[in-house]
Parts: sequence; C-alpha cells; structure tokens
Amino acid sequence: MFPVVVVHGGAGHIPKERSELSTGGVSSAARAGYLVLQGGGSSMDAVVEAVTQLENNPSFNAGCGSVLNIRGEVEMDAIVMDGKTLGSGAVSAVRNVANPVQLARLVMDKTSHVCLTADGASKFARSMGVPEVPMDSLITQYSRMRWEKNLAPDANPVECQMGKMGTVGAVAVDGEGNVACATSTGGMLNKMEGRVGDTPCIGQSAEAASDLGLAYMKSRVGGLGGVVTVDPQGNWAARFSSLQMAWAAVQKDTLHRGLYAGEHFTQSIHEPH
Repeated sequence: MFPVVVVHGGAGHIPKERSELSTGGVSSAARAGYLVLQGGGSSMDAVVEAVTQLENNPSFNAGCGSVLNIRGEVEMDAIVMDGKTLGSGAVSAVRNVANPVQLARLVMDKTSHVCLTADGASKFARSMGVPEVPMDSLITQYSRMRWEKNLAPDANPVECQMGKMGTVGAVAVDGEGNVACATSTGGMLNKMEGRVGDTPCIGQSAEAASDLGLAYMKSRVGGLGGVVTVDPQGNWAARFSSLQMAWAAVQKDTLHRGLYAGEHFTQSIHEPH
C-alpha cells in the first residue's frame, strides 16, 4: 500500500489573478498531509492537517477566507469521516473558530453525536478549549469586496456565485489501507443567516446518492449515464438514466441482475443458469 493524499480547493470559476494562489495552496496542503503519513500518522490525521492548511490560507472559501453571509458575517461548515471506524463528525453554521475541521474531528472523537450546529457547536468548542477568534480575523478584503458587490441592486445572480464558492477537501489512504476524508467551507456567497449546505450532512443511502448524482448530471449537462454503488455496510445500487444498462451483483449467494429501469431478477448462484 502506497499512502496518498489528494486535495481540492473547491470547484467553480477561479479568476486568473488568483489561480496561482489556489494551485500553490493546494500543493502546500497536500505536502503537509503527506508529511503526516510519512511520519506514521493516520489517514485521518493527514486529511485534517491538509484541510487545516486550506482553512488557514485566505485564498480558499474555508476558515480565514470564507465568504460572507447576507449580514456580512462568517458561518462555516465542516465534516470528517473515518473509513476504518465508519465514524464521522461535523459542525455547521459555526462562528469564531479558526479551524472548523478540527472541531468536526472533536465532535467525532469526543461526543456520541454526528453534527453540532451554531451556538451548540460554539459551546462545545469552548468546552474543548478551542480558542475563539474575532470574526474580523476570518474576513478577508476579497470576501468583503465580493459581499458588497453582490449586494448591489443590479448584481447578476449567476455572477454572484462565481469566483470563490467551492468547498475544500482532502482524502487520504494511509500505509495500512485506511481511508479518511475531510471537507470545510464558508458556504455560498451572501447566503441567508443560518444556512447549512450539504457539506456537513451525512446519511445518503447508496440508491439516493446514485439517483442524486444522475439527476445532477442530467440537469446540468443534459447527459444520460449509469452508476453502480456500494457503501461500507454492503448496501449497493445499480441506477441509470439511459434506456438500458446491463448490471449484475452477487451478495449472500444470490445473483441480482437487470437491463431496463425497474427490472430486477434474482437467482441463487447454486441454481443452474
């Protein structure tokens, strides 16, 4: 097993003058995460370190570079998930915390809950000794400029969400083959106060995740496709938006197969074909 860390700085349109800052930032974050693995750290240690680096970099929509909500304030979401234990932790609409991803890990490690939000997340942070930081320390000149521009009566709704809207994240596999991921975001530009995006939300089934992905593909680019999906608990799905897709799965000595939407045949693998 060769350990690896993969990092992204968020999907969306990156202005040309900020492209080098973005590519340099993700490169530094990936190196930081990989150094953790080289030192014997876990994949969870690595992704938290990588995302912490991104949160500390004002070039990204996370931590100190977060976009502002409609009131000109910073509210952030973050999540961590551990493939080894299937544990997860998340925070949403959290304020005055420099590194929400670290707080999300504390939720996973120190509570019996999955997600804490807003004031509850802040109270938990204080109980864990996480220092509060002034909100001004999380607001960059660029974020404030974008906020003010998007408040203008003639602001273009599409252009308002371009520039720096993406969630940042990292995935890693350590030397023992364990997988972990972490994501963090300031959310959407000029979002409503208290808005929580999909970043800290956990719990889509294999079927629901497949259907959502296919629906998004169709609505965005008019494309048809198919997908087979499994989750760590052994749940699986074969979904497609095209007319046909030949698929098959075997579980508990049973063959499942189909060709058309809604078609599902089962057969014991010990029966004659």
